[in-house]
Amino acid sequence: MPAEEVLAALGSGPSGLSDESAARRLRSHGPNAVRTHAVSPSAVLLRQLRSPLLVLLAAAAAVSFAVGRHPDAVIIGIILLGSVGLGFANEFRAERAAAMLHERIRHTAVCLRGDRPLSLDVTDLTPGDVVRLSAGEIVPADVRLLAVQSLTCDESVLTGEGRPVPKQTGPVEAGAALAELSCCALMGTVVHAGIGTAVVVATGGRTRFGLVALQLGTRHPETRFQAGLRRFSELLLGVAAVLTVAIFVINLLLARPLLQALLFSLAIAVGITPQLLPAIVTTSLASGSRRLARIKVLVKRLVCIEDLGDVDVLVTDKTGTLTRAAVAYAEALDPYGDPRPAVATLGLVCADPSARGGGNPLDVALWQAGLPEPVGWKVLAGVPFDHERRMASVLADDPDGVRLLVVKGAPESVLARCEDVPDRAEQVLGDRFAAGARVIAVASRPALDVTAVSPADEARLHLAGFLVFADPVKPDANEAVARLTDLGIAVKIATGDNALVTAQVCAQIGMTGPLVLTGADVDRLDDAALVDAADQATAFARVTPEHKARIVRALREHGRAVAFLGDGVNDALGLHAADVGISVDTATDVVKDAADVILLDKDLHVLADGVVEGRRIFTNTVKYVLMGTSSNFGNMFSAAAASAFLPFLPMLPSQILLNNLLYDTGQLAIPSDRVDPEQLRSPSHWDLHLIRRFMLFFGPISSVFDFLTFAAMIGVLHAGPALFRSGWFVESLATQTLVIFAIRTRRTPFFRSRPSTLLVFAAGAVVLAGVLIPYSPWAAVLGFRPLPATFLLAVGVMVVAYLALVEGGKRLFYAEPAGAPAARWRNTAHAVGRRAARFSHRRHARPLRLRTAARPRLRAGRRPGWDRRR
Repeated sequence: MPAEEVLAALGSGPSGLSDESAARRLRSHGPNAVRTHAVSPSAVLLRQLRSPLLVLLAAAAAVSFAVGRHPDAVIIGIILLGSVGLGFANEFRAERAAAMLHERIRHTAVCLRGDRPLSLDVTDLTPGDVVRLSAGEIVPADVRLLAVQSLTCDESVLTGEGRPVPKQTGPVEAGAALAELSCCALMGTVVHAGIGTAVVVATGGRTRFGLVALQLGTRHPETRFQAGLRRFSELLLGVAAVLTVAIFVINLLLARPLLQALLFSLAIAVGITPQLLPAIVTTSLASGSRRLARIKVLVKRLVCIEDLGDVDVLVTDKTGTLTRAAVAYAEALDPYGDPRPAVATLGLVCADPSARGGGNPLDVALWQAGLPEPVGWKVLAGVPFDHERRMASVLADDPDGVRLLVVKGAPESVLARCEDVPDRAEQVLGDRFAAGARVIAVASRPALDVTAVSPADEARLHLAGFLVFADPVKPDANEAVARLTDLGIAVKIATGDNALVTAQVCAQIGMTGPLVLTGADVDRLDDAALVDAADQATAFARVTPEHKARIVRALREHGRAVAFLGDGVNDALGLHAADVGISVDTATDVVKDAADVILLDKDLHVLADGVVEGRRIFTNTVKYVLMGTSSNFGNMFSAAAASAFLPFLPMLPSQILLNNLLYDTGQLAIPSDRVDPEQLRSPSHWDLHLIRRFMLFFGPISSVFDFLTFAAMIGVLHAGPALFRSGWFVESLATQTLVIFAIRTRRTPFFRSRPSTLLVFAAGAVVLAGVLIPYSPWAAVLGFRPLPATFLLAVGVMVVAYLALVEGGKRLFYAEPAGAPAARWRNTAHAVGRRAARFSHRRHARPLRLRTAARPRLRAGRRPGWDRRR
């Protein structure tokens, strides 16, 4: 359909919808969202109850109550409720923190309402809205284009094709393929260049992007770390299932009561499974976001914390990050290197007048240099700077009425358009570049009878001279780059500046032997060759926004996690291409909208602090996992083994659950723990193989001391059931709780690695509670009895011996070198999930029901745009 008919069919017009009409349509169509950050207490509660073992245990307790064993059933029920409540409270609080984070982040689009341009949240757009598109923005909905100016879009998130697609306004054939919809821009794609005006034709799940995103679910997808935790939980669940069946069969063969055998075997299984693991993870991320805010790092989503810790390549701009961003005008020179103030006057004529209040740093520096104003000059027309020409030009009359075309820009670009350039000019330019100065060339030519100007007129110029600017390196830039290198992050510079200047900056900040690729070098390389060249290069000079995006994509081909740091509109494409987009609070709105992480201070030290925090959260979460696979697993295995040769159950089901509840409560302090520096020196990766080895190595050590406890109880104290259970309850709780101090570090605990005060307090409180329970008024109800003082002394000795043996085993275990981390390939699902996060609403995204013919064709399980190789 022609664009006019599209507007008529949508009941809209070139000036957009009225506020009343837009509100009515928004109520009818729902928010323009494909994700929801709504927090549902019932959903969180259901996640606590979805463990089949928990449900079976609750059912068995109910049966126990029905057959008259009221005390056991009530105790088990209370402990189960306490465990579920603890997990629910922590996970619900963390989810609310994540939802509040989403609420604070706004992704906006410029929309016409009654011909008034407004900045609206993208989720408030509705069919019929007229929106404006500009370079670097994410297209906010499926739109039909009404007017375009050199508009191209990167549609790789939908089609897998990385080349920008030119756009136009004329209609295309009905039923055209996705890649041929040149008159449309699609939700989730990136405006690569140009500007446009368009009318929204589909929102949310009715868009092409929405179709793909909703197939991945309406909730924000799990991260790779969360997926690793889920696989670990499944591993333990399988172990628990085998143990449950084996214990149940053994107890039946020993002629124990059916219900008691069932309750005992299910309690063992619940004790093995990490009930509080989701709460530990979400609590760690939520507290991590608050800690990051305190160190001037704002994350838009909690999962960005994990991505930040995973980074091992950083591509950054130069100005303001490595240099002071206080660009200062130094001098004006003629082509022979002699001072010439007239060159500065021509530079001011060609400078953007709006830069007096901020903008292009070189123009700002010119206006703030205190140079004489170009009085008497009259600017008639101009062509603004762009990253392809790398220059700007104006048509102006000088004070004598002579009309000139004045051009200023990158020396390479300007000199290529000049005639009769003195040989000396190249040497002057090289000397300034070698000194680390920034230089722009100024040229002109007569333009008599010319009334308009275009890039084609920028030819046959006469070189007037050079404007030299100082952009000194930050005093701590060397230290900041060294710190990132110590964290295992390769720092690479991408700048529009000259290659010689870039190499000089690299040398000043300690990046020895820099290999600098220019934009021309990047153009000469195909994608396959660029993969290796980008990996070897230290810096990239004279690069365009498209070059930056290509470089980032090439670096990701090695399976590395790439972050991109930038604050200009020319950085938006690089931010979208990176695994983690990082910008600063003073950046343009387009760039801040494209970023995942915002730095309140443009300082690499602040970024390093953010990376450290991401890795600290990962490391502390793994501590909980390793505890669950060592002492906790060993104790539950010991209970299973003991039930086969003892004439009574080694621990009652309610006692096992109470033990597990106390243990889990103490572990909620793990997110606050300190982390050793060496644990932060490389990106954090999930390693299920290491966890399985850890379980098989340290689990038996725990069981050995359990059996020593059994021997002391039976052989020395001649304990009956109640005393035996009391003694083992105290010993098992003490060992599995205190082992965290050995597991949390590869160093010597306390002496060379101090735990957090909160962790020490929590672990001590749990052990003290375990010791006091057999002496409490409700000890008899729980099946305990007081323990002799000599036994408590023996338990203390065994706990110390156990921790010493774990410490020795730890040194043997970590003596085996770790394998190289696997490459982290992020497929289209990752890109879609990351892009979909900006279209998130507190209301639930509406699932879309379409006829089969309307759905995208999925062959062999692949989604649209899926990367075959990955």
